[in-house]
Amino acid sequence: MPILIWIILATLFGGLLSAALASLFLLYGEARRNWFLPHLISFATGAMLAAALLGLLPEAIADVGAGHVQAIGAALLAGIALFFVLEKLVLWRHCHTEDCEQHQVPSVQNRDRAAGWIVLFGDGVHNAFDGVLIAAAFLTDVRLGIVTTIAITAHEIPQELGDLAVLLHAGMSPVRALVFNAASSLTSIIGGLAGYLALKGALDVLPYAISVAAASLIYVAVADLIPGLHRRVDPFGSAMQVLLIGAGVGVIAVTETLLG
Repeated sequence: MPILIWIILATLFGGLLSAALASLFLLYGEARRNWFLPHLISFATGAMLAAALLGLLPEAIADVGAGHVQAIGAALLAGIALFFVLEKLVLWRHCHTEDCEQHQVPSVQNRDRAAGWIVLFGDGVHNAFDGVLIAAAFLTDVRLGIVTTIAITAHEIPQELGDLAVLLHAGMSPVRALVFNAASSLTSIIGGLAGYLALKGALDVLPYAISVAAASLIYVAVADLIPGLHRRVDPFGSAMQVLLIGAGVGVIAVTETLLG
């Protein structure tokens, strides 16, 4: 079978499988989802930070070598600045239709909505470059391509679950969140095609693009999700948050260890 077909099938399979497993969350009734969602946000916070700091950034640094670590840091800083500006623009847009313009303070709902769109953008970029990695592996060896696809899909499942939680937290309906999450996952096909057609050019900028994707995960976790977690201060709820953040970190760390 031609390598291009392998790449298309692998990216399609990986994107659909990770989004489908995450979407099982929607099978719960609304009352149970509303109870479970805050806990899932805690898990998403840990998973996002771990994916960025234990997965994406080390990979970017390894790709450029020790001599270019500062450039990766610059790309990360630029990414955080980019998503700060993007969130400001989203909040400003929604302020024109609500009363926050008068007080210059966006509502919690507006911030949550902005975080959802940033997650979609960052995850789309992340998945697209996952597609580039899959293409690179298949162009090296079909067996390596299959192993890489399995590893990336396994790595993405907890991340997609966290992204879906953020989209629901942002106020999207379950169906809309599912559609957007699946569309974001399938950007891996675009990345796979781009990697196949222009491999060397894509790989040259890949570490820096991965750093920007990591910046989106860090920014949303630190600027949008963690402040929301601080609204709950009772001992039991706080302890659950710490445990679930740790669980999110642990899932990503174990996945990286077993499949890396």
